[in-house]
Amino acid sequence: MRHGSFSGERRQVRSSYNMAFARPCTSRHGRSSFHAAFTPFRHRCILSRPTIPPRSNPINHLTGSATMAVSQAIPITRHPFANGSYKQMLIDGKWVDAASGKRFETHNPATGELLATVAEGDKEDIDRAVAAARRAFEGPWSKVKPFERQNLLLKLADLVEKNFDELSQLDTLDMGAPLSRTRAYRLRAVGMLRYYAGQTTAIHGETIENSLPGEIFSYTLKEPIGVVGAIIPWNGPLTATIWKIGPAIATGCTVVLKPAEEAPLTSLRIAELAMEAGIPPGVVNVVPGYGETAGAALAAHPDVDKVAFTGSHVTGQSIIRASAGNLKRVSLELGGKSPDIVFADADLDAAVPGAAMAVFANSGQICSAGTRLFVEQSIYEEFVGRVAEFGKKLQVGNGLDPNVQIGPLVSEQQLERVTGYLDIGQKEGARALAGGGRVTEGALSKGFFVSPTVFAGVQDNMRIAQEEIFGPVISAIAFKDMDELVKRANNTTFGLGSGLWTRDVSKAHAVAKSLRAGSVWVNCYQAMDPAVPFGGYKMSGYGRESGKQHVEEYLNVKAVWIKTA
Repeated sequence: MRHGSFSGERRQVRSSYNMAFARPCTSRHGRSSFHAAFTPFRHRCILSRPTIPPRSNPINHLTGSATMAVSQAIPITRHPFANGSYKQMLIDGKWVDAASGKRFETHNPATGELLATVAEGDKEDIDRAVAAARRAFEGPWSKVKPFERQNLLLKLADLVEKNFDELSQLDTLDMGAPLSRTRAYRLRAVGMLRYYAGQTTAIHGETIENSLPGEIFSYTLKEPIGVVGAIIPWNGPLTATIWKIGPAIATGCTVVLKPAEEAPLTSLRIAELAMEAGIPPGVVNVVPGYGETAGAALAAHPDVDKVAFTGSHVTGQSIIRASAGNLKRVSLELGGKSPDIVFADADLDAAVPGAAMAVFANSGQICSAGTRLFVEQSIYEEFVGRVAEFGKKLQVGNGLDPNVQIGPLVSEQQLERVTGYLDIGQKEGARALAGGGRVTEGALSKGFFVSPTVFAGVQDNMRIAQEEIFGPVISAIAFKDMDELVKRANNTTFGLGSGLWTRDVSKAHAVAKSLRAGSVWVNCYQAMDPAVPFGGYKMSGYGRESGKQHVEEYLNVKAVWIKTA
């Protein structure tokens, strides 16, 4: 979850597009490793097989428990875009200062060093950006044909592909995700833009035969909803930005994007590429700023037709209330406390890394992470022990080191939150088989590192089993039979993701149908594709991202009646 309003400094936010995960599938190239990443192209996997580094440099956690591998080598030179310089906001095709003149700093969570100073937008800047978006929507942009919008998206996709090494490094610098993870998004990020480009020419209404007497002809039109306010989190800026601006451009909408203040640089760089691609002024506007000011103003703005938000359920509720002024359309991708279920008949060699990386990827800062690990009683001790050993061997360190698999948390506030839950778990009686505290050795003491943690002996009513921690923390829970399991797995206010591991296809179908979640992954976790919808049940939000359903979120449907005789 993320606390507070509309974004993330002092607020915990996250997103759902992150997916370096354990065993997404078995491909024609053979069984994938724990570090594989699913491509945006259906029925394919991109496989990488890093060797788990030897634990030659172990450290103690604050709990004094398990040791783990630590890497401090940083062989990559930082890109000039994050060299401590000043970054303006984009409004109406121009790079401008905040109206107030305010600025804020963004820092590398691995080292604490300054990356950039950024213009701090507030209500006045949001007003300017929304006005620009409205002018563009009602002006030249409304005359741009679908094929032309398609070409613009394809040009942007080419530029993202050309500059992807830089973009992936910006994600690593700004929010800490390892390069081994951010680099794996190349095909996915580019594929998303090309998918939305394909959708531009597939938007159409239909002729409907009505039952009225006489000669009355009826049909529907699908039209862009208008000005979109997009608010994204910090835990995957590259894909989050594309996930919001892609369908807006495809449908002919205009957008005002507010990136999370912890990680605004990738969004600003993509805005530069959008201008280079020829996207007209006012179509894409980017206003960095804090949630309480810029985010709140965008959500409540009377001239915004839709808000697309990724964040906490608490902030989602605030956005719903803020949207009531003009009854704007809202789509919400919110938090999760997802169950990941391992049956005794599962392929345990695949399920161990799969269950581990369903949580440890991106340091657990993933909305749909499988943090409630349900394991059948007969294999509980063996399986949970193996997951703990797997976690101990993961390389923790600065994400610029290509050998690192676990980077820092995004901020000191997030560090305090996660370590607070580690204390809560142990006080509640859970046993930390791996991890349990902050990593403080050498240069890592300057960053916000937490060791991958596996809690055993977890009960359903413990806070670590009920509340979204948003860190690398697994709560392992034993179960005895399937009926009991489904009831317990669904006993949560959330419903974003879920997973299960079994060789029994009938069991897989039965459990998948019974789980109250927007996604169910069977013998994999976090597999995603631009053509497949993603979203939540219950307090995990409503609306979908990816797929045709995502495009529909940005369209209005108009019925036309013509009496011909």
